[in-house]
Amino acid sequence: MELITILLIAIALAMDAFAVSIASGITLRERCYYHGFRIALFFGIFQAAMPMLGYLLGLGLSDLISSVDHWIAFVLLVGIGLKMVHEGTKRGEEKDLTCTETKPLLLLAVATSIDAFAVGVTFSVLGEDILVPIIFIGIITFVLSFIGVVIGNRIGHFFERRMELVGGSALIAIGFGILISHLGII
Repeated sequence: MELITILLIAIALAMDAFAVSIASGITLRERCYYHGFRIALFFGIFQAAMPMLGYLLGLGLSDLISSVDHWIAFVLLVGIGLKMVHEGTKRGEEKDLTCTETKPLLLLAVATSIDAFAVGVTFSVLGEDILVPIIFIGIITFVLSFIGVVIGNRIGHFFERRMELVGGSALIAIGFGILISHLGII
């Protein structure tokens, strides 16, 4: 898989964590950088670990589904993308995003990284290497999450929902790109 595609996937997956980080930053009154680092660390680690778990699950299934792997990748990526776009368009349904304590932070880290699990399955069924993607996904999520906390602490809700729309749209485009390339349309 091309490096630019891996980078786009990593950025798209980080958008949920980025949006949650902005919302978390809004709730912080003090120690923004300390909590920003902590939030970013949790999100980055989980975003890197979940694709690996998905990849390992996919390895066990790869012989069974190799003839339809491009369709699985397409459905997973477009489905995740549509879910993100849908969540980005919801209005008036704010979640409790205060994550200065470990338990809520763990729950948010898992919740924002479930999409990454599905992407790991996708990498596996496509026969792609997982090491470079998980490094990119973890680092980009860490950086964007830290920046998100700082932005949220400074300017509030303005960008939060838009990031989910951008991330979801990117995953949908990548899903269509995989399908088109495997079907030989372009």
